[in-house]
Amino acid sequence: MSGELLINVTPSESRVALIENGILQEIHIERNTKRGLVGNIYRGKVSRVLPGMQAAFVDIGFSKAAFLHASDIAYVHTMVPLITNNDLPKKDIRELVREGQEIVVQVVKDPLGTKGARLTTDITIPSRYLVFMPSVEHVGVSQRIEDEAERKRLADLVQPLCDEDGGFILRTAAEGVNEHELVQDAQFLRRLWSKIQSRLKANKNHVLFEDLSLAPRVIRDFTGTAITKVQIDSKLAFNELLEFTSEYVPELTDKLEYYTGERPIFDLYDVENEAQRVLKRRVDLKSGGYLIIDQTEAMTTIDINTGGFVGHRNLEETIFNTNIEATQAIARQLRLRNLGGMILIDFIDMIEPEHQKRVLHSLTVACSKDRAKTNIHGFTALGLIEMTRKRTRESLEHVLCEDCPVCEGRGSIKTVETICFEVMREIVRVNRAYDADKFVVYASPLVAEALMGEESHLLAEVEMFVAKQIKVQTEHLYNQDKFDVVMM
Repeated sequence: MSGELLINVTPSESRVALIENGILQEIHIERNTKRGLVGNIYRGKVSRVLPGMQAAFVDIGFSKAAFLHASDIAYVHTMVPLITNNDLPKKDIRELVREGQEIVVQVVKDPLGTKGARLTTDITIPSRYLVFMPSVEHVGVSQRIEDEAERKRLADLVQPLCDEDGGFILRTAAEGVNEHELVQDAQFLRRLWSKIQSRLKANKNHVLFEDLSLAPRVIRDFTGTAITKVQIDSKLAFNELLEFTSEYVPELTDKLEYYTGERPIFDLYDVENEAQRVLKRRVDLKSGGYLIIDQTEAMTTIDINTGGFVGHRNLEETIFNTNIEATQAIARQLRLRNLGGMILIDFIDMIEPEHQKRVLHSLTVACSKDRAKTNIHGFTALGLIEMTRKRTRESLEHVLCEDCPVCEGRGSIKTVETICFEVMREIVRVNRAYDADKFVVYASPLVAEALMGEESHLLAEVEMFVAKQIKVQTEHLYNQDKFDVVMM
């Protein structure tokens, strides 16, 4: 893959867009007041152990306690020497940690919704070519490096660098790299781990290590992707990235450009407008079909419809072509919206088994370009496709949006007619409970208009029933489903 990075930096926010073949594929946003925690290493304190969940809550200095599951405990690091035990994850959580214990942890998932951060004690520190793991003594090689001879060559070069203090995983970007560069990377990671251990002994602060800010982190993580150009619209950020790439990713230094154009950088390739379209539920396909994407706390559902696409031959062919087109759009939307966790896809029902196989293959190929790990589990008995995508940071919608104060996240509100009936019932209830001479109803403009117009006959019937005068007052600041019945 080849691509271009656009980096927009302001004093309070940084945004990075990945463009491939002139089309926006990924967008990453980080605000200074809400920087992501993934990759950060903390000195934590176990605040509560939950045997029933085989987990513990850990205080790492935030309002919400972070979550540590027994399966994520690779070693326990207290204020005594490091304890390593491969059998630890199989033990009961009460044997692994205790309340009040200090423990070194790393964030693997940002807080999502009402949930706190997800932690692990299996510390990993990435660099350009390697990932350092203090809890192991062996070498691992990225599965994306497929050539067996190259895998063996790399493993043989890095194995001597491993010892009882830690091992390494070779990243995809290490393919073809010489021994000198690998040794340099390993030495850098060892020095960094030594600094973390020194901070652990020297002070009582929660934070032991913070991952890079957005722009250099994206540059580091995209190492291995054929980036042809990186444009930055901030002189300060440009100089910082120039220094960073010179030290860690020298092959990208010549590709950095300070953007001085009159148009905002995100107006290039229509990134700004595309970022707004990503927030919509509906995604139109070129053929006339469309997707409906709904994100919930538990999972994301994607529904495919033919829409205005009528095809040229027959219904089955029309459905198949729409589903094939949808696979490409789905793979792109997953990356663009940064959707993760469980994903359920409702393709249009296909009769031919061969068509199902081809659609599944098309989706698999489209998702193979994704840097986040995806697992596609095929069609269920109901004709749905189940898949998962690794989620570490919040989706774009969670970063940019919040629940609507009117519908409270439901995505719908009560109709004017429903509110009118609620008003009638409230008048009757209040009349029975209290002694009043007359009533005044304060309601939103649409509800007030309905009560005095098409629903006025109902209001008249209630007036006769309670034998009291009822006046309607328009309250322009009220939402549609808000009203008050006041006794006079």
